[in-house]
Amino acid sequence: MLKGAPIFEQLQLEEALLRTESINFCIINQGAPPAVVMGISGKPEELLHTKRVKKTNIPVIKRFSGGGTVIIDHDTLLITFIMGKKDVPIHAFPEPILQWSAKLYQESWKIPYFQLIENDYCIGHQKCGGNAQYIQKDRWLHHTSFLWDYSDTYMNLLKMPEKKPKYRENRSHVEFLTRLKDHAPNYHDLIESLVQQLSKRANIVNFNFKTWEEKPHRKSTEKIILY
Repeated sequence: MLKGAPIFEQLQLEEALLRTESINFCIINQGAPPAVVMGISGKPEELLHTKRVKKTNIPVIKRFSGGGTVIIDHDTLLITFIMGKKDVPIHAFPEPILQWSAKLYQESWKIPYFQLIENDYCIGHQKCGGNAQYIQKDRWLHHTSFLWDYSDTYMNLLKMPEKKPKYRENRSHVEFLTRLKDHAPNYHDLIESLVQQLSKRANIVNFNFKTWEEKPHRKSTEKIILY
């Protein structure tokens, strides 16, 4: 658990664990300070209302993985899996990884109509979680930002993306998104249910990130300055 860790620090940690370690990780963070996070190829002028973003004074971060742009704040539930290819009985490609993780959440949370549509986790046909992945030779990473709740003010920092899933059908953010808090009693239960489901599949031990020593590696996570 990384309670309240800034997303920039979390992404730096994830990149280091992916590139330098060999064991499997599930990282859970809730309560992160506000930030905008773009995929590695994201361009702020195309994805963000940059004048609005500068007024909020929240950081804009480019993560090391692909995927779309998301708003992170204290109501976002962040869950990341970093896994060895040999340790998960699936083909290490985007679609099988998405199917594997969606099934895990379905079995853990038992939220009616929770499903995977294209690359998003949805309840019915409304998005509740966005995903990004990084696949390398022996390991893969899958990280998700779940909307326990969200701020309309922050969500309006995002432009309508040029590339969007077909199921969105040009719906506004309000029409397209749903909050997990409207479908579950509290996020603590979601976390506990996920941990219990994982414990059926593998031996789980707590990892002390405070004593962990990061090894040198290529670093792609960065903060972006808006002009």
